[in-house]
Amino acid sequence: MEHLVQHAVTTIRERFREPLSLDELARGAMVSKFYFLRVFTRVTGVTPGRFLCAVRLQEAKHLLLSTPLTVADIAVRVGYSSTGSFTRRFTELVGLPPTQYRKSLREPGEHREPTPAGTAPAASAPAPAGRCTGSVTGVLRTAGTLLSPVYVGAFDSAVLQGTPVSWSNASASGSFTLARVPAGTWYIHAVAQGRHPGGADGAEATPLTATVGPVRVKGGTAHRVGITLTPPDWSRPPILSALMDLDLDPQPMAA
Repeated sequence: MEHLVQHAVTTIRERFREPLSLDELARGAMVSKFYFLRVFTRVTGVTPGRFLCAVRLQEAKHLLLSTPLTVADIAVRVGYSSTGSFTRRFTELVGLPPTQYRKSLREPGEHREPTPAGTAPAASAPAPAGRCTGSVTGVLRTAGTLLSPVYVGAFDSAVLQGTPVSWSNASASGSFTLARVPAGTWYIHAVAQGRHPGGADGAEATPLTATVGPVRVKGGTAHRVGITLTPPDWSRPPILSALMDLDLDPQPMAA
């Protein structure tokens, strides 16, 4: 049934401006909406609605940086009927309000590490008082050539969105540690700029990504995971977190 999910993902990417519904996507796949929802979520890791939202906000990010359109105009172009709901959703999932995102990327020296409230997180944000924490350690492997440090973080979503509860940078393939991860269920995302395996030196950089999860963290315990960064395929939702845009300027890694 994977081909039905791929067809639905293509529909979402081509018609994201429209008010696509679960019923309509399921009809296009010629299956019941309950079966479609189950299969889509298994293949992509997220529901159709969350995939659609990620595609819309990815396009909004592009329009903010490549056009002079107002936030209200962009909201309409990506399928939102309310500027307020678009701004709230963008801020929550990207990590910055739309106007601040535009300013930060066009003037990158102004702001480097966004959070929804507009303040920069520490490399491992402190857990709320009295909340147990654990750690996540692991080994990074890469299918391709790295052009930037690897960013690894613990997020609350299978989509790489918002800001992490703990994060770390690794200079190349090797081990990493996420410290003071609050007890709970998290997704471990890793991303870097790189080139496809076998790509020429002058080939265009592309994100290399990986997701592991859900990972259940308990207080005082360490969890070990293995992560292999690969070029994203059709089934992966777009990367939304503004941290990725601000921190991953391609730079050749030292040999």
